[in-house]
Amino acid sequence: MKLIDIHPHIISDDESSYPPAPLFGKRSEWSQERPNTVDSLIEAMNAAGVEKAAVVHSSTTYGFDNRYVVDSCRRYRDRLVAVGSVDMLADDVTSVIGKWADAGLAGLRIFTGGSTKDFDPGELENPKSFRAWDILAELKLPMCIQTGPIGLPQVRMLARKYPGVDIVLDHLARPDVLDGAPYANAASLFALADLPNIYLKLTPRIFGDVKKGNARAETFFPRVVEAFGAQRMAWGSNFPTSPGTLTEIVAEALQGLDCLSEDDRAWVFGKTAQKLYPALG
Repeated sequence: MKLIDIHPHIISDDESSYPPAPLFGKRSEWSQERPNTVDSLIEAMNAAGVEKAAVVHSSTTYGFDNRYVVDSCRRYRDRLVAVGSVDMLADDVTSVIGKWADAGLAGLRIFTGGSTKDFDPGELENPKSFRAWDILAELKLPMCIQTGPIGLPQVRMLARKYPGVDIVLDHLARPDVLDGAPYANAASLFALADLPNIYLKLTPRIFGDVKKGNARAETFFPRVVEAFGAQRMAWGSNFPTSPGTLTEIVAEALQGLDCLSEDDRAWVFGKTAQKLYPALG
C-alpha cells in the first residue's frame, strides 16, 4: 500500500529569501516552534515510508506568497506537488491563479480560520470570489477549505455551484464526534455526502478525537466510508503542525483505520490523493 500525504507543511530557514508575512498579521506558533524545511520533510518521509506528498502552503507564515512551497516542490518534483493560497477577493485573482498554476501549483487552499483566527465563512460566499472558482474549474485544480461546521452551508453552496471543482475539507471540517455512534452531532458533515465533489482529509485531529468521549475509530470511520466512500477520503499528516514525528503520525493513522478493509485503506492512504493530484500518480 502506497503512503501519500496530502497535508504536510514546510517552513524555510532562510527568512531573507522567504520573509514571513502571515495572513491576518499573526504568525502561527507551530511554524516558529517546529519549523520544517523541505529537506527535513523529505528526510521524515523517508523514515516514515511516505512515498509522495501534496505540500500545503503555510498561510500563517507566508500569507499569499507561495514561492517557498512552489520552489521546494520543484526541487523534488518526483515526490512533491504544491498546494498554495491566493487572495480570493483580489481584483486580479484570475491572472494570479493562472500565474501560480504555470509555476507549478497543483491546487489551492482557502484558510478561513484556525490556529490564529476564528473561522469566518464570509469569504466563501462573497460573490467577488466566484471569479477564482471559475478559473479553478477551467484549470481543473482542486480546492482545500479550512473551516469548521460554521462554514458547511457555504461549502454546500460552492460544491453545487461548481460541480467541476473538487473540494477537500481540511480536518473533515472539525466535526463534533464526542457523542459517539451514530454521530448525530456531526450531522452537518454527513449531510454533504450527496455532493460527489466533496472530499474529506483525515488528519491527526480526527484520529485524536475518535479516542475521546463516546467516539471510537471502529464506529466512526466505517460510518464515514458508508456515507462518502473511501474514494473521497484521503490521509494528511498535518506535519509538523501536529506534534510528534511523521513516523508516529503515520502509525496513529494506520492504527485508526485498521477497522477498514484493505481496499478502503489503499484509497485513503494513496489512491484518492492520486485522483485529486494526478502528478502524484
